[in-house]
Amino acid sequence: MPVLVTGGAGYIGAHAALALVERGERVVVLDDLSTGVRENVPPQAELVVGDVADRALVSRLVAAHGIEEALHFAARIEVAASVADPLLFYEANTVKTRALLAAAVEGGVRRLVFSSTAAVYGEPAERALSEDAPLAPINPYGRSKLMSEWMIADAGRAHGLATVVLRYFNVAGADPHGRAGQCSRDATHLVKVACEAALGRRPGLAIYGEDYATPDGTCVRDYIHVSDLAEAHVAALTHLRAGGASLVLNCGYGRGASVREVVETVKRVGAVDFPVTSAPRRPGDPATLVADPTRLRETLDWTPRFDDLDTIVGQALAWEARLAAAEGVPRTVARAR
Repeated sequence: MPVLVTGGAGYIGAHAALALVERGERVVVLDDLSTGVRENVPPQAELVVGDVADRALVSRLVAAHGIEEALHFAARIEVAASVADPLLFYEANTVKTRALLAAAVEGGVRRLVFSSTAAVYGEPAERALSEDAPLAPINPYGRSKLMSEWMIADAGRAHGLATVVLRYFNVAGADPHGRAGQCSRDATHLVKVACEAALGRRPGLAIYGEDYATPDGTCVRDYIHVSDLAEAHVAALTHLRAGGASLVLNCGYGRGASVREVVETVKRVGAVDFPVTSAPRRPGDPATLVADPTRLRETLDWTPRFDDLDTIVGQALAWEARLAAAEGVPRTVARAR
């Protein structure tokens, strides 16, 4: 029976779909293509264009394919945008997850892996966050995801739905074989923005806030390669198939890099320079978010393959170059270092 992957034409969902089909799994992708890209979906997967909140559609898919398992990625993720338009995020992330859960429970789905976020922790006091850290999100994005976590836990207890909630830290990089990557034209992810600047696809990069309580004054994040994260989803599904208990797990490497460190890495790996300017803090950005991945490593059969910032940046740069070539955009090389 196939695995349903919602948001499987998006950045992380497409990589998870790739990881599944590489293992011979049948995959049905449900994506409305509002931000996802059709070409990101593996050719071995079936793409259904539609809204995850369309309960009739989800019910038909579950019944027609005998679906018992789902990976739920479909969501909006931009922190600053959630502050500006919170109701949009509660609709996209919370209300639509509720609709998916209802259709899944009614259709007999037995296992669910959910895409959550470290934003549920808010402004943490700990250096490295365990899953037991206080949950105090400081932006609507984090709150919308935490509400979804609560719904999933409640539905699991009431209806026998086995679940793994994966709380992502900062996802970056691209498929090492160039089959998928981040395609959003207005992305706010630092590594992507810096790579675009390095290739001359942006005039430069702004650092939002240089007065945080961090070693160099810029935000610190735990960057995890998207392919390693995709493998964590496969490992979570394998855990549930073996009868494992429902879990909540942090997904990161356990160390952070500052904005300045990421920018310098992109410049060094790309052997280029580009303009960097200062800008005010963005609303909703905590100073530091670093995972304690102990529970992930000990509970699941998961070992990262790309735990290296240079590797992450190098593959992200290669993906951006492919995008530029596919779009016929000449590469404007930034100043050589």
